[in-house]
Amino acid sequence: MTSRRKFIKTGGFALAALTIPNIHLPISNGSNNRNNDSINLRNKRPEKSERKFISQAVDDKIQEVKDAIGNKELASMFENCYPNTLDTTVKFQMLNGKPDTFVITGDINAMWLRDSSAQVFPYLPLANKDEKLKSLLAGVINRQTKCILIDPYANAFNYGPTGSEWDKDLTEMKPELHERKWEVDSLCYPIRLAYNYWKTTGDVSCFDGNWKSAMELILKTFKQQQRKKNQGPYKFQRITAWQSDTVAGGGYGNPIKPVGLICSIFRPSDDSTIFPLLIPSNYFAVTSLKQLAEMFSKIIKSEDIARQCSELASEVEIALQKYANAIHLRYGKILAYEVDGFGNQIFMDDANVPSLLALPYLRCISSSDILYKNTRKFLLSDSNPYFFKGKAGEGIGSAHTGINKIWPLSIIIQALTSTNDEEISQCLKTLENNTAGTGFMHESFDKDNPAKFSRKWFAWANTLFGELIIKLYEEKPYLLKA
Repeated sequence: MTSRRKFIKTGGFALAALTIPNIHLPISNGSNNRNNDSINLRNKRPEKSERKFISQAVDDKIQEVKDAIGNKELASMFENCYPNTLDTTVKFQMLNGKPDTFVITGDINAMWLRDSSAQVFPYLPLANKDEKLKSLLAGVINRQTKCILIDPYANAFNYGPTGSEWDKDLTEMKPELHERKWEVDSLCYPIRLAYNYWKTTGDVSCFDGNWKSAMELILKTFKQQQRKKNQGPYKFQRITAWQSDTVAGGGYGNPIKPVGLICSIFRPSDDSTIFPLLIPSNYFAVTSLKQLAEMFSKIIKSEDIARQCSELASEVEIALQKYANAIHLRYGKILAYEVDGFGNQIFMDDANVPSLLALPYLRCISSSDILYKNTRKFLLSDSNPYFFKGKAGEGIGSAHTGINKIWPLSIIIQALTSTNDEEISQCLKTLENNTAGTGFMHESFDKDNPAKFSRKWFAWANTLFGELIIKLYEEKPYLLKA
């Protein structure tokens, strides 16, 4: 993800005229999609011979859902976006008799633990209908296991020991690492994928001795980053002009009081935290640890590790109740984004997931919880410094791309976590009108001009959009008929 910052810094925001490898894009004049129907309604998937992976179950689902969508523009976007991860980003093979799947994030040739988990997650419901797809998903779990055992503090990995542009970072780099930014969510996402794969398929073949060791390493790493006795083994600095691309405090981050929460030196955006106790990621850790406890108890039959996972989850949960809650001048009791344990708190949200907005999506909190409802009102208002509103639409952005840049990811999450039909419909309209004629999601777009966007090929946002459409098809099909 830092590579995209480098792109933005040197080249500015991409225009729709740029092309995506293996994806066919039209030239856009920047006007809304509705004015370019003849162009936008083209199928922009790669030719079958060029696709990285073909799943008949996915193709059948695309046709089933597409036929139920009344808006042809939206139907076309779904057809392009939902299979984008499989079409363009996966490398699947059998390695030593086991499935192995390397998943790049899109226009950056590296595998993030977070992105790879999120990119394939929407295909889980189809796993039992397609053995090839099931093997691909198992392969992601197997590859993530290898990555975690190489270094639990790394966020992104190379396909092999090739080194990367970040080899000179002031941290313990290894040739297998693309980047070594410590983010709590990087270890939560593989648990989420493994747990839901197990619950969906019943298959336990992935959960061997290596997986057990990797999960025990996650538990150890979380405990280290509670920093009860010392700062732990991880530190990071980078020689850069971007403040958020390096870390204060000699690489350990700003000071924290050890209150039971887990330090995350970087956010899911790959930007450094200001206060290292990142609240959305700690909520995610609680949910993940509870899932891991269940897996150790029922699959691995290790009650000791299961108990340790449950105890850590409980400790973090209690600390969240004490330190995550804050009183906002306008919205009353809400959740802070970051805290330091000393009483200092930051009020904001970031489009990247986990976010405060996404907590119900990650099953960390109920959408009907009054604390979340108050927080949501704040997040979707001009009191949130990263909520932007302009001619093209409104939504949450990220410090990663600067001011006035709205992220489709946040609009998708807003719709996924909403119970209000009018709000969901508005989110769909905003997404539809801001592809800049490409038919795909982007990382961000300018609040006043969707032709100014970053990342022409961002598979996570594409596939998540597909997940949203399928959820609406199953739960609120009437919203797709108009």
